[in-house]
Amino acid sequence: MIRESGSSIRSRPRISKMGNRRLRKVLFICSFSASKHNKACRELYSRIVAKGKSKKLALIAVCNKLLKQAFAIAKSHLWYDENYESVLVR
Repeated sequence: MIRESGSSIRSRPRISKMGNRRLRKVLFICSFSASKHNKACRELYSRIVAKGKSKKLALIAVCNKLLKQAFAIAKSHLWYDENYESVLVR
């Protein structure tokens, strides 16, 4: 969450506190394990840290990735497949 208003307010970006507090907490704890064992999350975490971003920001990105993966699994009614590649047709 970036807070800036013209040139008068320039603050460090912060993690947004919107959404369910318990869900955020569980996803954050899960992101530690996912950044080591989930292939997609591990690659995302490594890429963000390699850019020089903070590790906490990378963990929040992993949280978002986990949330998107969980939603996709629930919506498609398929088992999780680590090697699944989505093909977008335009």
